[in-house]
Parts: sequence; C-alpha cells; structure tokens
Amino acid sequence: MSMRPAWVRRGLAIGLLGLAALPATAQDLLAVWRAAEQHDRTLAVARAEHAAAQTKREQAEALWRPNVALGLGAGLGASDTRMKGAQFSAPGFGTSEGVDFATSVHAGLATRANLIAQQPLVNRGRDAARAQLHLGAEMGDTAWRAARNELLLRTAERYFALAVAQEQLRVTERQAESVARATTEAHDRFELGDVPVTDTHEADAALAGVRAQVEAARLQRDLIRQSLADSTGLPLPVAQLPAQAQAPGESLQAWIDAAQAANPQVQLAAHGVRMAEQELRKRRAGDAVSVDLIAQAGIDRLGGRGEFGTASNRNANAMVGVQVNIPLYDGGMSRAQASEGARLLDKAQAQLEQAREQVAEQVRAAWLGWQAGEARVAALQDGLKASAARLDATRTGRELGDRTLMDVLNAENDHARATLALAEARTGQMQQRLRLAALADRLDEPLMAKLSAALAPVPAAAPPAPPAAVVPAATTARAPRKDRK
Repeated sequence: MSMRPAWVRRGLAIGLLGLAALPATAQDLLAVWRAAEQHDRTLAVARAEHAAAQTKREQAEALWRPNVALGLGAGLGASDTRMKGAQFSAPGFGTSEGVDFATSVHAGLATRANLIAQQPLVNRGRDAARAQLHLGAEMGDTAWRAARNELLLRTAERYFALAVAQEQLRVTERQAESVARATTEAHDRFELGDVPVTDTHEADAALAGVRAQVEAARLQRDLIRQSLADSTGLPLPVAQLPAQAQAPGESLQAWIDAAQAANPQVQLAAHGVRMAEQELRKRRAGDAVSVDLIAQAGIDRLGGRGEFGTASNRNANAMVGVQVNIPLYDGGMSRAQASEGARLLDKAQAQLEQAREQVAEQVRAAWLGWQAGEARVAALQDGLKASAARLDATRTGRELGDRTLMDVLNAENDHARATLALAEARTGQMQQRLRLAALADRLDEPLMAKLSAALAPVPAAAPPAPPAAVVPAATTARAPRKDRK
C-alpha cells in the first residue's frame, strides 16, 4: 500500500469538514430583512429620529393654544412712600385738603404672585412656524422610509454577497476534490510508468493552489457572514442564490414617473421647498401687526418695620383685554432677513430639480442595467452548459490519452469561473430589481416575499470522497524515480 503525504490528507480533511459544517437550511431574504429591521443599529438611530419628528405635530398645535404662566416670588424688600398735598375724606371726618401721607418699610418680607394668560389671535409668523412644524413631521416620515429602504438594500447586498461567497466556496471545494482525484491518478499512473514525473509535480502544484483558493474562499465567506450576522442578530446566517430573475414589470418611463412622484429623496427636496416658503413667510411677518388676547392678575405684599413703626403694604391688579403689537422700526433687519429667505427658497427649488434629475438617472441606470443583465444571464447560462460539455469531453480525452492533465485542470477552472459568473449575474439582477423598487418607494413585505420565492435552495453538502480518491503519498518515502517519457 502506497504512502500518502500528510499535507494532502490534512487539506482534504479541512475541505470535507467545511462542507459538513454548512447548514442544510437557509434564511430567505424576507426573514433576514425582518431580523435586520429589529437589530440594525443604523436603523435604530433612524427610528429614534422618526419618533422625535412626530412630536412636531403636537408642537404645531400647541402654538395656537393659550399660554398660562404663574410667577411666585419671596424675599427681603424695602419701600419708602411719601405723598403730599393729597385730599382726604372719610365718613364723620369730612374732607381735608393738603394732607400728607408717608409709609416706609426698611427691611421686611416681600411676596409677589402674578398669573398671566395669553391667547394669540392674529400672528402671521406663528402661522408659518406651525406650517414648518407640520412639514418637519412629514419630512421625518419620509426620512424614515428612506432609512428603511437603505437598510433593505444594504441587507440585500450583504445577503447576496454571502450567497455568492457560499457558492464560491462550494465550487472551489468541489474543484479541490476533482484536482485531488486527478493528483491521485497522476501519482498512480506514474507508479505504473504511464506518465512522466512532471505530471505529478503539476498535479501537486495545482492541488496546493486550489487548497489556497479554498481557504481564501472560506475566509471571505466567514467575513461576509459575520457582517450580515452583526446587522441582523442571526447567529449563523445562510443565504440563497436567485433561481430566476424577476422582471421589472413596467416600462422605463413608468418607473421614472413613479420615482418622481414617490421617491423619498425627491419628496424630501419638495418638503424643503415648502419649508423655505414658510420660512420666507415667517421672516416677512417680522414687521407685521399681531394681536393677542390677554388676561392677567397680580398681587404684591410688603410688611415690616419702618420709619413710622410697623407697616404692611399690599397692591393687587387684574386685567382682561386685547393687546395689539405694532412693530415700528427694526433697523431694516426684517427686510434683510426676508431677502435672505427668498434666496434660500431659490436654492431649495434648485435642489428639488437636481434631486429629480438624479433620481431619473438612477432609475434609468437600474432599468437598463437589468435589461443588459438579462442578456448577460442568458449568455452565461449557455456558457456554463458549454463549459460543462467541454469539461466532460476533456476528461474523456484524458482517459483516452488525447488530453493532458493540464487540459483537465484548465477545463475545471473554466467551469468554476462560469458557475460563479452566472451566480454573480443572477444576484446582480435581483439587486437591480430591488433598486428600482426602492427608487419608487415600493419596497414592502409583499415584494420581499415574492422575491424570496424566487430563491434557489442551498445545495446539499457533497459526500466525502471515497478512499480511492485520497492522494498517494509523495515520493519522499522512497528514492526518486527518473522521468519517463
């Protein structure tokens, strides 16, 4: 029985363990999205911002409700009041002219209570501020939808990157098994004198190279998996490749129109225009008349010892009425601020047009990318069939002696590349479809469920190679043989 090198046996063992560790089931895109929605930290920040924005609606309504304030104060006070030439009259005392009154408190307890209620009646600036607060809440809703769409696209990108990485590892491991069998055959045929020793060297080098590719593919798979696990909270996410593409379903112009009407970025820019309009209105109201309904009551007390002995003073007042505020002159500040507001409105309108143009370009790129990808997928499917037929023919030619070992290895590499290229093209198609839906703000769970149904099941792990596929030992245990030609 021939001896086999330990490094070959370890390499095959690592590859088989990797296949055995691959779970049999996988999460579909909808399940991963639901997990990411609950676990992703970036979305948690957006959720808190959205909740904060909702309070602006209550703030807007509070602007036109009465404001009531109660002021209370107590402390050390002093007072000195003198009155001369007053008229005094009282029952039984008649009327006296030129009466003097004097009272003083040098240091006594002073208390004050004041209650004021104010209801705005006419205020253009307050009207504009209320409109701005409502717009701020609507912008919060739109920003929240944009954040969810962004997370979904980011999750889908990581999901399909993991699916491609899994496929690359699976293809590379199967390629390693095939190269290992070819290496076994090369060593066995060398022992029989059918092939030169260069065939064994080429096979050993090819096996070492593909083993390195397996380790690199496994590392890439693990890194992408960890990234997806961090954003979803799933302990060991496993992704699925698309089995078939999902057509956009509408024409390019229909998608552009839908995006112009519902795209979150366009809506945010439109809200920005309305916000700038209200800001201009508020600034122009800086020199406008405002009217408030006022009700107030107050009482002041001061008691203690003074120049004339113990004294206690009390002053109470109350009022209900209308207060009119008429700005007269502010140095031109209101006019300058209104001029600035007009320029800011021009800027917001330009940003809206820019957002519409950018979104139209993005929709066009995604739609045309999907169209081009459809043709690419069809071509890659034909190429995969051709590479599989070439691989079978090359293997047969190798058995008949018409093809060399390197021909077989090259055919194996070409078939692996064709398989991965098709997987990448299909995932690219699925992501283009998601981008179109996100641009038109149509990403929802029904669409995710539809796309998840188009995913292929994860391929089952390959069974371990039979004992005959174990690579023979290198010739280190015996004297080297001369090359046979």
